[in-house]
Amino acid sequence: MLTRPRLELVTTENVRAACKLKMRAGQEDLVAPVAWSLAEAYTMPEIVWPRLIYDGDELVGFIMAVFDSKDENALFHSYLCRLNIGAEHQGKGYGRFGVEDLCQEATRRGQHRLTVCYHPYQHGPEGFYRRLGFHPTGEYNEDEVVAERILTQAPG
Repeated sequence: MLTRPRLELVTTENVRAACKLKMRAGQEDLVAPVAWSLAEAYTMPEIVWPRLIYDGDELVGFIMAVFDSKDENALFHSYLCRLNIGAEHQGKGYGRFGVEDLCQEATRRGQHRLTVCYHPYQHGPEGFYRRLGFHPTGEYNEDEVVAERILTQAPG
């Protein structure tokens, strides 16, 4: 039986597994660990949106966004701040799934743009984000490239 990935809330039942999610060796400088992300989410529950990515009963990844339409910096109005896919699950479409579901959530919240920041490393995530429709804006947030994806409203 084929399963479709899904996003789930972080709960007391799955938080330990979430914190054990490991990236590939060499990716430590690309994204913060899930435990760090959850600590940040805990301090800002009104604007931070953390979700786990499951395929069937298996935890395969983590995604976190910030939705803060009141922030004076438009970067944080609808912002993908973390995407962690477990080492053995990378390259299977789970990151794409998570970002696409996040785009739907942003659209549901009335947002028309999703932003992301990344370091412009040679083996960094720029190609992944470009394939998903993100384009650099020419801006930098600290030393990271700011990229955006313009969201379209679903017909109907």
